[in-house]
Amino acid sequence: MPEGHTIHLAAREQTKLLTGRTVHVSSPQGRFTDASRIDGATLERVEAYGKHLFYHWDTGEVGHVHLGLFGKYRVTIDPELMPPVGLVRMRLRTETDDGQVVTVDLSGPTACSVDDPSTRDGILARLGPDPLRRNSDPRKMIDRIRKSERGIGDLLMDQSVVAGVGNVYRAEALFVQGIHPLRPGSSFDHGELQQLWDTTRRMLRKGVTDGRIITVTREDLGFPRGKRIEREDATYAYKRDRCLRCGDDIRRIEIANRTCYYCPTDQPR
Repeated sequence: MPEGHTIHLAAREQTKLLTGRTVHVSSPQGRFTDASRIDGATLERVEAYGKHLFYHWDTGEVGHVHLGLFGKYRVTIDPELMPPVGLVRMRLRTETDDGQVVTVDLSGPTACSVDDPSTRDGILARLGPDPLRRNSDPRKMIDRIRKSERGIGDLLMDQSVVAGVGNVYRAEALFVQGIHPLRPGSSFDHGELQQLWDTTRRMLRKGVTDGRIITVTREDLGFPRGKRIEREDATYAYKRDRCLRCGDDIRRIEIANRTCYYCPTDQPR
């Protein structure tokens, strides 16, 4: 499932391409029946929160997309209108000032709808703070974790606790902080959770900057400056067989219906 940095990257790209323009909205697949409600409207802004995208239209309506496990966007900029590829639920189309055709095709989402603003407000009310949002306050996350007996590895995947964290960032943030994923939330003090928030936010921001998840450094890998870090080398614990730091075997346990990776030596507490 795409994690928060991917959603924020999509919002940034679509903001540059679509906002302030008349956008033609269609559903090549035929399943997005709300398309006609906003076809020809002007897109005012694209908003990311956690794993959700919101499209604010000049009609006063708000589009909502959640990619889920299989959703993805495909963006094309071409002199001619390109045909959709695959089962496209929603197509957003506009033109640049120099006549290029811009299409943003969405396929495979869990949610794709057009609603009034109260629906967006209700979704946000159910979510925890998003570390990538400006001025986001971690207190809601900290309070919910400290009141829970659930393991921290479970809590970090709960979007009502913190929004935008997925399986990779869960494993990597806990590794960097030396925290065992089964440790109960109630056992943490405020300072530990503030540090966990700071680490998670730093990783997510780096994901936005890099355009992909890289939690390690070239120094960790012994790579010279300029050498590209490939996907299989980009994490400390996630999907590794051995810990990058100590060489111990990485353990795998099922938490929140996903495989959680951790090092028993470097994450003892």
